[in-house]
Amino acid sequence: MNAVGLIVEYNPFHNGHAFHLSASKEVANAEVVIAVMSGNFLQRGEPALVSKWYRTKMALLNGVDIVLELPYIFAVQKAEIFANGAVSILDAAGCNAVCFGSESGDLSSFLQTIDFIDEQKQQLEENIHRFIDTGVSYPKAVSLAYHQLSDFNSYLDLAKPNNILGIEYIRAIKKQKSSLKPMTVARKNADYHDEHFASETIASATSIRKAILSKEGGQNSIGQYVPSPTEQLLSEYLIEYQVFHQWENYWNYLQFRLLQSTPEELREIYEVEEGLENRILAAALIAGSFHEFMEKIKTKRYTWTRLQRLCVHILTNTKKGQMAGPSDKASYLRLLGMTPKGKEYLNKRKKDFSLPLVSRLSSYKGKEIQLDLKAARIYSLGVAPHLTKELMNKEFKQPPILIEKG
Repeated sequence: MNAVGLIVEYNPFHNGHAFHLSASKEVANAEVVIAVMSGNFLQRGEPALVSKWYRTKMALLNGVDIVLELPYIFAVQKAEIFANGAVSILDAAGCNAVCFGSESGDLSSFLQTIDFIDEQKQQLEENIHRFIDTGVSYPKAVSLAYHQLSDFNSYLDLAKPNNILGIEYIRAIKKQKSSLKPMTVARKNADYHDEHFASETIASATSIRKAILSKEGGQNSIGQYVPSPTEQLLSEYLIEYQVFHQWENYWNYLQFRLLQSTPEELREIYEVEEGLENRILAAALIAGSFHEFMEKIKTKRYTWTRLQRLCVHILTNTKKGQMAGPSDKASYLRLLGMTPKGKEYLNKRKKDFSLPLVSRLSSYKGKEIQLDLKAARIYSLGVAPHLTKELMNKEFKQPPILIEKG
């Protein structure tokens, strides 16, 4: 069975994702779609709008056949490490190809850009350091250094997040000597960071979340931008847990962690460096909300995304040395859900997987999964106190979801 792999967050699953899924299946001539999906905390350093179990249901009801979890050690990371973990999972699960969305939809432009970056590596690094010394963030320095050397019209725009991720997916495939074939399809209409609806049917996840969180029950205004299963599941989640997850739900817990920490203790947290601990602790004393806290710690050097990831690691008390590095691969495949077709694929192929398939936590003793469990417990604190235990227990009691469709 030919399988195409997708690297996703589905926060939430929308019409653009449906287009990407359908187009990926077509270009890869695939019978099965396998999605590796971030867990409860995401690459941009945010809690997912709804739990990974609900997002798994969204994926399965909208055409994905198998959902595997991208572990916390890769999910809440910069693009290079995020990509490396995701690619290693899709490769281990027997995918023939990985297909990602991009602004151009042209794979050759990715390959040409990677060759150009490799050829100009030394000069690029020198330019990056020079721009960083002016006080700009690392991603901005990379973009400026790259455009200083390149003909802007000949290569990819590295200011676009999907281009950066696409490059890292291809690099990860090469680094791991994977047989995965990289493919890309053009994104439709909405830009990755659009905060406003840009068309009648396609909108970015950012704009959809903004609409949902703007008022209680706000999901009613997004019906034209998401498939009906997504709209239904969002309504069900709000009924069941009385809230959608956002950083403000966790502000009191983050502030508590900071107020009881010393600068020395904070320096042990992953991604806390260069004296950031002092700025963070000072802001925690006076900020009245997460957004206010972020405004106080934000500088030109550090992106909002980088600081949010750092805050997730503080919240989960994740230390330096506990997270994956650029060359690390996943060590297990955590199965979150499947369709009958996905189940058939697993029954036929799992004996050939290069990593253990984990369907029940009691069957896997690897220490790496402990960060996923801790993240799930802390994520459950984002709902009403009388519902926390129920959501927390799902991590241990919920078997892989089987959707009788497909």
